[in-house]
Amino acid sequence: MFLRVALGAFILLAIGRAGRPRLTATQWRSVLVFGLVIAAMNLCFYEAIARIPLGVAVTIEFLGPLGVAIAGSRKPLDFAWAGLAAAGVAILSLKGGGSVSPVGLAFALAAAVGWASYILLSQRVGRIVPGPNGLAYALTIAGIALLPFGVASAGMRLLQPHSLLAGALVAVLSTAIPFSLEFAALRRLSSQVFGVLMSLEPAMGAAAGFVFLGQRLSPLDLVAIVLVTVASAGATLTAARRPTPPQRGQEHPREGEGVSVS
Repeated sequence: MFLRVALGAFILLAIGRAGRPRLTATQWRSVLVFGLVIAAMNLCFYEAIARIPLGVAVTIEFLGPLGVAIAGSRKPLDFAWAGLAAAGVAILSLKGGGSVSPVGLAFALAAAVGWASYILLSQRVGRIVPGPNGLAYALTIAGIALLPFGVASAGMRLLQPHSLLAGALVAVLSTAIPFSLEFAALRRLSSQVFGVLMSLEPAMGAAAGFVFLGQRLSPLDLVAIVLVTVASAGATLTAARRPTPPQRGQEHPREGEGVSVS
């Protein structure tokens, strides 16, 4: 976890040729909060998947972006989609076949809150910090915050060549590339649209857990994941079209918004 975030930050700093940061106090505050949210979100998610199946953890974490998508709506149908997603999570929580740890569920819910915060903060930082440097600085802060956890869990093994190589590969595939794409997308999309476009995330998490980790979910678990996926897809199809956020330099005179980080 620590290597993934820290090396991802290093890669983005190198690509963006970020030199000595020249940010205002307001920009630094947003970047700092963004970085700490990224660290907390990653820590909670890894603690969750250490206790519950990957598909279950991803499904619960997905409530974050789904909540952001529905929060901006007042349409009755959107509340019906929220109820459908809640039913899916209730099934995972209460009838998971004994495979779902309450502590794991709590960490997954905390990760969901972190992901929702990440979406909102990513937009803010993206608008008030030019270029990709806001994300690079935030990931650097996240890496520093996660350093004690990395040292406590792996110690000097973090510096072994095979650990650094594996960490660099994971950093590219799961941090540098996806975070950069999300950061760019959130500069152009509203947080609601971004949230509902993640509809297949729970299903993909369950598939990855089955294919790569051999995690078999019970029929009720699969039903719950389908309910959350259908709720998100339904919200996507019925979401009201919202205006695209203004680009930097096009904001109204009042304070712009920024950053994102999941």
